Amino acid sequence: MENANIATNLTTITRSFANPDCLLVAVSKTKPISAIQEAYAAGIRDFGENKVQEMTEKEALLPKDIRWHMIGHLQRNKVKYIASFVHLIHSVDSLRLLKQINKEGQKVNRAIPCLLQVHIASEESKFGWDEAELTTFLFGTEIGELQHIQILGLMGMATNTPDTEKVRAEFRGLKALFEQIKRAELPTQVQMKELSMGMSGDYRIAQEEGSTMVRIGSAVFGARTYT
Repeated sequence: MENANIATNLTTITRSFANPDCLLVAVSKTKPISAIQEAYAAGIRDFGENKVQEMTEKEALLPKDIRWHMIGHLQRNKVKYIASFVHLIHSVDSLRLLKQINKEGQKVNRAIPCLLQVHIASEESKFGWDEAELTTFLFGTEIGELQHIQILGLMGMATNTPDTEKVRAEFRGLKALFEQIKRAELPTQVQMKELSMGMSGDYRIAQEEGSTMVRIGSAVFGARTYT
């Protein structure tokens, strides 16, 4: 069921925010242009998509001041299609992908903003770096070769479980890692500014644990209908 009034949903959500400075990224995947226009009219400028083709089709038809966030698993061969306009790639889950983003960034002459996705959930199906891989990379030599990326922080997805304490612990662990990295001397293309964690079901917990941006879909647009 599509929720009738997206503007009302947005007001309800933002009023419930534990942190009013947290950015709401409206996850518009599978949603029609009209629904995005409604959210845009209500003041939203940040939209999240998880498929490259869908993002490029929508980007071509919608206002140019929209900031497009890639939040889904990104295949290396698809990076070229979004390299020129994507505002932030949340889901950089491997060094191989980061190198491809750097390569495409060089072609379009921009440093593409990225978040490194850390594997914090107990589900194997989730993607991401583990803590050892992440720190080895950030404080190693390879990062110096990547001049067309800009790492702005971390992203994580908690386990899909009704156990809120487990979810809280996973978010808290990611925040601790974020702060630990932030305190270190970092390469010039790394800034620990953003911590993307929290979705429709757990964004309040994520905000309480220090999230700076939440990715909310069904609570904004209504339940998603897949075809």
